[in-house]
Amino acid sequence: MANFTVVYDANVLYPAPLRSLLIYLGKSGLFRARWTYQIHDEWIRNLLINRPDLMPEQLYAMRDLMIQAIPDSIITGHEVIIDGVQLPDPDDRHVLAAALRANAELIITANLKDFPDSQLKPFNIAAQHPDDFILDLLDLNQKSVLDCLREDRNHYQKPVLTPEEYLKYLHRQKLEKTVGYLMPFVNQI
Repeated sequence: MANFTVVYDANVLYPAPLRSLLIYLGKSGLFRARWTYQIHDEWIRNLLINRPDLMPEQLYAMRDLMIQAIPDSIITGHEVIIDGVQLPDPDDRHVLAAALRANAELIITANLKDFPDSQLKPFNIAAQHPDDFILDLLDLNQKSVLDCLREDRNHYQKPVLTPEEYLKYLHRQKLEKTVGYLMPFVNQI
């Protein structure tokens, strides 16, 4: 059973390949993955701006599948503390407030500068890039993470991805260190 909690920032849920892998990892039981409806609204809104070919209903259905895949993922009650926390970008305060409400240890984000240690440390929270997070999970339980990677790769059907193609896919998600670590295990993915 998970003994620590993480909050996914919207920017790690925005790119479909990274979102997919993080959901499979979140289902592993290695940690407790959490987010808010506000976080969902943010990645969906930004994706619709940049991808007008997508329909809002498709993304809402994806959001609902994510919530279904990881029961108890939605954080509520954080809204009342948003104004009480400070971050360089006021628009990110809801993420820190959610992490506080969820008693999270980590915020998984691609924008580390938006979550400086000096403002997180008093709350015993850290921000971590998904590349470093996945490496830490590999150190924690390599077999479970490899199983998640294999599940994620196998869900791609159009096109089907070879393990090598899948690692290239992950590399494009700025998971360079993770891919480097995984190269010797390519036949297990």
